[in-house]
Amino acid sequence: MTPIMPEGTAVRKAIQWISQKREEERKSSLMSLIDQACIRFNLAPKDCDFLHRFFSEQETSRAKEE
Repeated sequence: MTPIMPEGTAVRKAIQWISQKREEERKSSLMSLIDQACIRFNLAPKDCDFLHRFFSEQETSRAKEE
């Protein structure tokens, strides 16, 4: 189950940026990309926590499908 999206465009832009970077740079660490996005989009700590949960839940869902 995907967490509820927090308000604000910065988090949405960060999710899009991370997703794009993951496609472009397969070797990049997901945690590194999340940390970069938090800095790049000047996210609050709660928004950074959201990104970590959001992408870890996606990874878990993906692993269950395989």
